[in-house]
Amino acid sequence: MVDMTVSPLETRYRTEMNAIFDEEARLQSWLEVEVALAKTHAKLGSIPKEAVNEIEKGAGKVKLARVLQIEEEIHHDLMAMVKALTEQCPKYGGYVHFGATSYDIEDTATALTLKRAIGLIRERLQETSAILRKLALEKKNLACIGRTHGQHAVPTTYGMKFALYYQEAKRNLQRLEWAGRRIAVGKMSGAVGTMATFGGRGEKVQELVMKELDLEPVAVANQVVQRDRHAEVLFVLALIASGMEKIAKEIRNLQRNEIGEVSEPFGKKQVGSSTMPQKRNPHKCERVCSLARLVRSNVQVAMENIALEHERDLTNSANERFIFPQSFIITDYMLSQMTGILNGLEFFPKNIERNLQLTGGAVMAERVMIALAERGMGRQEAHELMRTAAQEAFAKNGKLLDVLLGRREILKFLKRGELEALFDPHTYVGLAPKIVEKAVE
Repeated sequence: MVDMTVSPLETRYRTEMNAIFDEEARLQSWLEVEVALAKTHAKLGSIPKEAVNEIEKGAGKVKLARVLQIEEEIHHDLMAMVKALTEQCPKYGGYVHFGATSYDIEDTATALTLKRAIGLIRERLQETSAILRKLALEKKNLACIGRTHGQHAVPTTYGMKFALYYQEAKRNLQRLEWAGRRIAVGKMSGAVGTMATFGGRGEKVQELVMKELDLEPVAVANQVVQRDRHAEVLFVLALIASGMEKIAKEIRNLQRNEIGEVSEPFGKKQVGSSTMPQKRNPHKCERVCSLARLVRSNVQVAMENIALEHERDLTNSANERFIFPQSFIITDYMLSQMTGILNGLEFFPKNIERNLQLTGGAVMAERVMIALAERGMGRQEAHELMRTAAQEAFAKNGKLLDVLLGRREILKFLKRGELEALFDPHTYVGLAPKIVEKAVE
């Protein structure tokens, strides 16, 4: 049978995250909250204790197909679940959803869903972080040319690159934890947040329901949990996605034929182009960069959802059916892809060394300038001298060392052997290995 699915989230980009956001999982989260509400009412003596057993068993019998069938008739998804659950409770069905409004159930269930989704993202990001840490330590001494503004600057090491990415991933893990705490809240406070339907027991009802679900009760709500919490979560996902894009973009640039220092994995039977057999396109990294744009775009929608009218309107509801699963599934997919890319990342040492030497030693101008200043030449004078010497070497397509050896003002401060030693790029990476070790300890 041909798959007629429209969204690539169900096919190409599908991950374990899909199971957290699918319709069945959504229904089960709603039922979980309804059962917690019934248990709380029974504890407080608001409903018969026997009702809890029937409602809990009934929740296990509710079928998604039946809920969707009822929704077709009444055009209200949450109430369709309530009716389907009530059908399974012939004796105590009248106590289902007792005192609650739709978003007491929906928003509390959303907190459960996002809490679980954040847990999976945390695991993925930890896996990626571990590989970044490993690469940082393995490559801490591998000297390469550093680039600023797309131009050769001074030497650095590949370990520095990966340590940089590792530290960012570590910060995003912290952000994820903080956002996770703020989203793990629920409400059981009625139509506009006053708890009027629960009489004087509203605070206790909310407290006990959330304790049952391992969530925190909100301090105050209107009809919904406020959307700044949800926007924060999506913003953290966007930061994670952007961090993965940063790595992917660097790999893409370093894989260019003219540079050729690293490459994403390329299978023996992999095809790079339908017409150019030689191509080794960095398509996995390009895919990561493409998807990051989508995750970032959802943050704007989440921000728009913050300013709902009065005690709430429904303008957040429809788009959240897209932005929550989409952002989490795509971020999960990106992390999984990046883990595979980094695990199989290829390095080409000859090209790395070639590029270190590509400018004929011009990238060592800073080092010579500092050495001249240390020997007594004025810093600004040394800078101007090295600037003109570098321009001369560039114009002649020659080596900077040869130009300097022909200038007496240089040899007054530095002997030939000393000058030659300054042009070894492998000895001009500063504290890079130590910085890497400290960054990933």
